[in-house]
Amino acid sequence: MRKTVYRSLILAVFFAMIAGLSLVAQTVDDPESEYARIRSLAFSGNYAEAETAARVLVKEYPGYGDARVLLGRILAWQGHYNEGAAVIDTLLAAEPDNADALEAVRDIRRWSRDRSQQNTPPTDIRAGYLFDTYSEPYERLWQVFSLGAGHRFSHGTVVASVNLGHISPESLAGSHSNNVQFAAEAWPELTATNYAYVAYAYSPGKWFPRHRAALELWQSFPAGWALSAGANYYYFDRSIYLGTVSLEKYLSNYWLSARAYFHFKDIGVTTSFYLNARRYFGTTDYLQLTLGTGTAPDEPYDIIADLERQKATSVRVTYFNQINSNWSVRVGAGYSREKYSDTGSRNRFEGNIGIIRGIGSVK
Repeated sequence: MRKTVYRSLILAVFFAMIAGLSLVAQTVDDPESEYARIRSLAFSGNYAEAETAARVLVKEYPGYGDARVLLGRILAWQGHYNEGAAVIDTLLAAEPDNADALEAVRDIRRWSRDRSQQNTPPTDIRAGYLFDTYSEPYERLWQVFSLGAGHRFSHGTVVASVNLGHISPESLAGSHSNNVQFAAEAWPELTATNYAYVAYAYSPGKWFPRHRAALELWQSFPAGWALSAGANYYYFDRSIYLGTVSLEKYLSNYWLSARAYFHFKDIGVTTSFYLNARRYFGTTDYLQLTLGTGTAPDEPYDIIADLERQKATSVRVTYFNQINSNWSVRVGAGYSREKYSDTGSRNRFEGNIGIIRGIGSVK
C-alpha cells in the first residue's frame, strides 16, 4: 500500500514537471490575440498574470511596440513607476515619435507625482539650518536658520520663508553680525511637459544680497530627457548676473544631471560645472551625489565669499526621506577645495538639515 502511494506521488510530480516544462517552452503563435488577452487580464485587475504574460510577449516579439507600452502601463498600475517608464524608454530610444509610448510616459509621470502628493497634506511648515565654514585666510562661520510654509496648488507649489543669517566673526576684530532675508519661491507647472522655477528674496543686511531674483524653465522630452535654462540676479553694492543651463535624464531609478553656471563680469565670463546623480528609493526618497568644479557660484546664501574664489572643486551628498505622510527630512554635507588668492588655498565645509511637517488632512 505504501509503495503504491509513493509511486502515485512520483508520477504526480513527474507529470507536473512535464506540464511545467511544456508551459515554459510554449511560444506565442498569435501576438495580436495574446496582446488582447493580456489587455483583458490587466483591465480586470489581474496584474500579476498579465505582467508575466506581457514579459513573455515582449521577450518573444521585442519589436512589438504596443506590447511594450502595455507592459509599462501594467507595471505602473502596480506602483512600479520607474520600471514601467524604463520599459517604455527602450521603445522610445528606437521610436522617439511613437505617440502611444509618449502618452504612456506622460501618464506614468503624472501617476507617480499624484501618488506622492496623495500621501502628503497640501500645506506644510518647514524649518532648516545650514552652515558654511573655512579657516583661511581667517576663521569664518556662516549659519542660516530658516522658517517657512508651503502650499501645493493644482498647478504647482509655492513656498514663503524667513531666513536668519549669523556670521562670526564679521571681521578680524572678532565682532558678530546677524542678517534677515525674506524669500518666496514657486514651481509652476506650465504645461504637461513644461514647468518653471521662480524666486525673489529681499534683505536689508549686507551678507545676504539686498535683492535676489531667479527664473528657470524646464522642457521635458521623450525617453526621460529634460533641458533647462535660467538666469539669476543678485544685488549687493552692484548688480551680479548668473546664467545656468542643464541637461537631465531619468533612467530607471536614477536621475542624472549635468549643469553649467556662467558668471558675467566686466572682464569676461567665468564658468562652473556640476554633475548630479540621484538614486531613488521608492517614489520620493533619494540619495544624491554632486561633483562640481569652476569659479561661478551656485549657492544663493553666500555669494560674497564665492565671488572671491579663483577656483574651486567640490563634492556634496544629500539624502531625502519621507518618514510618513506628515514628516519629511533632508540632510546634506559638502566639502570644497578653493583657491582664494594667487598663493592661497583653503578647505571649506558645509552642512544642512531641513524638516517639513505637513498640516491638514491628506487628500
